Amino acid sequence: MLIDDVKIKARAGRGGDGATAFCKEKMCFGPTGANGGKGGDVYFEGVADLGAFIQFRYKKEIGAKSGGRGDGKLNDGATGDDLILKVPVGTVIHNLSTGRDFEIISIGQRLLVAKGGRGGKGNFKFRSSINTSPMEHQDGLPGQDYELRLELKMIADVGFIGLPNVGKSSLLNRLTNAKSKVANYPFTTLNPNLGVYYELILADIPGLIEGSSDGKGLGIKFLRHIERTKTVFHFISAESLNPVKDYQVVRNELETYNKKLLDKPEYLFLSKADLLDKKEADKKLEELKAINKEVIAISVIDDKSIKQVEKILRKIIKQKYE
Repeated sequence: MLIDDVKIKARAGRGGDGATAFCKEKMCFGPTGANGGKGGDVYFEGVADLGAFIQFRYKKEIGAKSGGRGDGKLNDGATGDDLILKVPVGTVIHNLSTGRDFEIISIGQRLLVAKGGRGGKGNFKFRSSINTSPMEHQDGLPGQDYELRLELKMIADVGFIGLPNVGKSSLLNRLTNAKSKVANYPFTTLNPNLGVYYELILADIPGLIEGSSDGKGLGIKFLRHIERTKTVFHFISAESLNPVKDYQVVRNELETYNKKLLDKPEYLFLSKADLLDKKEADKKLEELKAINKEVIAISVIDDKSIKQVEKILRKIIKQKYE
């Protein structure tokens, strides 16, 4: 199960308390209480693993280590260990406590989200010419404590969209080394799947249905992932009784969710074309050409049509460097 939206509480470490102490050795005078150590910070770091949110499935409160207490021999307390949380690239971090948002957009990117508390001063720091034996020290300060919402919005070069069971996963498997589950029934894909075609990241977005943008079916969970795809491959099944209607259903859901999704470059495919004879396929292609003149019929068992798709992908690769 893919977890792509979760709320957690993140707490940085508390600073260690300073110490009150005096030298106890012969001929040694004065305060020797040391400072407390700084509390650990909380960081998020981007990784390629889409399933990284699984760590938050049951553990909703997380915290970094507190700083150590200062000792009585001028040795400052240890700094608390930082907590580094791995999250998928494409994570939006909503700080519900401050109202600020942050994004993880690259692998290895590290973001400080909660700063550890400062350690308290020991009595050695309070000595002066008029107070040679200070009895006071400072307690450590608490670390920052925030309530966060983590939302995954995948970043991909090409997003595969369409109604359920239109052949998106099958094409992803054909083009890449992805091992997406495929079968001849709706809602085969319950989680987004990624594949790599040379420099391109391809994302198979689970099938949308009419009403997805209002929370119907599974699609509402995955509409957000389409927001960050640069190009859309829209699939219409050759088995459809009304290809134009199917196209409009998906486009309407995109528009309802976010009108900007309609501005993305789109390529239209009549998938599973091997299930029709040429006359039937041509008829449905003509219907779809009224929507998109560049529509092509494809089948994962037809090498010629797959080469047409690969030609489009090479064009997209070229555009990345222009």
